[in-house]
Amino acid sequence: MGKILIAEDDQFLSKAYKAKFDTMGHEVSFASDGIEALSLLNSFNPGVVLLDIMMPGKDGFEVLTEIRKNSKWANLPVIVASNLGQKEDKDKATALGANEFIVKTEVSLDDIAKKLNSYIKP
Repeated sequence: MGKILIAEDDQFLSKAYKAKFDTMGHEVSFASDGIEALSLLNSFNPGVVLLDIMMPGKDGFEVLTEIRKNSKWANLPVIVASNLGQKEDKDKATALGANEFIVKTEVSLDDIAKKLNSYIKP
């Protein structure tokens, strides 16, 4: 189906995402920090990015800023999934160009999968 880049430093959550998206037939690549996420964008060429905010190296806001500054990735769908749920965090992510902001503790893995699927082009 589609290619998903997941930038998430929580190993347990990354394994859960992988299990879910593999069963859906997606090709998934993982980055455990912001620097790795930006590097993988060049080689993996995903159809959508699931981006955590709190990560080592570069945080999700920095990664999102760099994605939107690069003409190659400017229109790449980015869904921010974070445990930060403050209005300021949501507003900042939206202002930086996130397509959506999900608070991880408020949605199920199935809900996240549905969101990602809605952005993957066949």
